[in-house]
Amino acid sequence: MTGSPETLDVRPRKVRRVAYVSAAVILVVFVLIATALTGSTGEGTAVFQPGDQLAMIGLGVCAALGALAFARPRVKATADGVWVRNVIGSYDLPWSAVRSVRFDKGHPWVTLEMMDDDTVAVLAVQATDKEYALAAVRGLRKLHGAAHGAEILSDSHS
Repeated sequence: MTGSPETLDVRPRKVRRVAYVSAAVILVVFVLIATALTGSTGEGTAVFQPGDQLAMIGLGVCAALGALAFARPRVKATADGVWVRNVIGSYDLPWSAVRSVRFDKGHPWVTLEMMDDDTVAVLAVQATDKEYALAAVRGLRKLHGAAHGAEILSDSHS
């Protein structure tokens, strides 16, 4: 978690480590399988070619990239709003659209409850990160509260 009091930048810790290690293991396994693909395919006349080995390595690269997608989540928050990037998709939301920052007991990650009763998952802040996650939630709630406090003040002066 980085940032000044006015900004917050959070990425998950444990999930990223698992994703990086998994991607490396997947790639190594596929390379080992590719090196084992030599000679005859069994009782038939087909034979593994170098192209088959390259294809297996290519599949390993694709699978490793898929595992790395789980290292992608991130949340950046400022006094103006919050930007959420999940495994698939991202959101750029002003604080005025967010009703609350929720981290309910037993839930795996934070959710933003929107003014239109929709919710947005924030995969960057996960329960498995424990104190790091709690600090991130406190920071998000502080920025959210400051933004809504400023809105209330500006509405009362209008």
